[in-house]
Amino acid sequence: MILHELIDYQTLRLIWWLLIGVLLIAFAVTDGFDLGVGMLLPFVGKTDTERRIAINTIGPVWEGNQVWLILGGGAVFAAWPPLYAVSFSGFYLAMFAILFALILRPVAFKYRSKRESARWRSNWDMALFIGGFVPSLIFGVAVGNVLQGVPFRFDPSDMRIFYEGTFFGLLNPYALLCGLLSVAMLTMHGAAWLVLKSSGPVSDRARRYGSAAALLVIVLFALGGIFLALGVNGYSITSEVVTGGPSNPLFKTASHDGSWLANYGSHTWMLIAPIAGFLGAIATFIAIRARLEVGTLLFSKLSIFGIISTVGVSMFPFILPSSLDPKSSLTVWDASSSHLTLFIMLVVSAIFLPIIFAYTAWVYKVLWGKVDEKSVTDKSGHAY
Repeated sequence: MILHELIDYQTLRLIWWLLIGVLLIAFAVTDGFDLGVGMLLPFVGKTDTERRIAINTIGPVWEGNQVWLILGGGAVFAAWPPLYAVSFSGFYLAMFAILFALILRPVAFKYRSKRESARWRSNWDMALFIGGFVPSLIFGVAVGNVLQGVPFRFDPSDMRIFYEGTFFGLLNPYALLCGLLSVAMLTMHGAAWLVLKSSGPVSDRARRYGSAAALLVIVLFALGGIFLALGVNGYSITSEVVTGGPSNPLFKTASHDGSWLANYGSHTWMLIAPIAGFLGAIATFIAIRARLEVGTLLFSKLSIFGIISTVGVSMFPFILPSSLDPKSSLTVWDASSSHLTLFIMLVVSAIFLPIIFAYTAWVYKVLWGKVDEKSVTDKSGHAY
């Protein structure tokens, strides 16, 4: 038996669907609080020292956290090539805006304290805010569009991809609702991080804004579910489902008359995802008001896990539906790389992902503790 046939094609596809989810959630729960702190910076820091405290809570870790985004993009490229091709070409301008905002962050971190000018530092603080807000909003808008279907199709003669949408077409009401949910979710997470890592006025203000953000998450997540049930049609495969066949989306037929809530009726265990999203946000609100610092961050992570998982399990097996031609929709069963490619990548991931997790845990252990005024005004030069 050839080594890669030890795991069948269907199982490998499921494993990589789960791994992509793991990478997305890992990015959201790590770099997510970096984005959240950036959005909160103008509000929790009223003086230069207070803003430096907020910045230095994420200064030592933001670069490592952003690795999860790179890993996610690389995994999509290697495991789901059609998904990478459609999303990175169709959402080109949106991706460019995200990259521009993310590029602002390292520049702002490095240059903010190069001059004593209040205006200079204020401008870089605004860059950090933009670097947090824009990606948070656009990531959510992208998810909202994916749930509604993306206007692309395959040419059956040569499998060329045609995307027929526009940038401003992405900014529809439901997508903007999802974008606001993403902003609220990561603001809540950033506040939870500041409550844990800072003290004094910065922590107190973060507690107030985090409480409001947690309530917004609950309301917006509920509204998103209601609209999904009443106003957004789901997709369904109407032909025979072939789970181990070749990766060609056009071998199936699909319909845009389904419901994204159908999976919950067939597999009630999937309800764990939306329940975790709601309970995590409710528990975050309670914990942040009760000054439970570690609990606040853990519950915020639980809410993020639940919200992102809800999207994945609601859409399964679809990963990118097509609003132009439902038959062209990409699913777990017809948009993956080859059996051998998925197996080799799985072996590599099994070696390196535990190392990355272990190293990340070690870094956070070493950097455990609060950032205070003394640490940022120390003349050692290690603080931003």
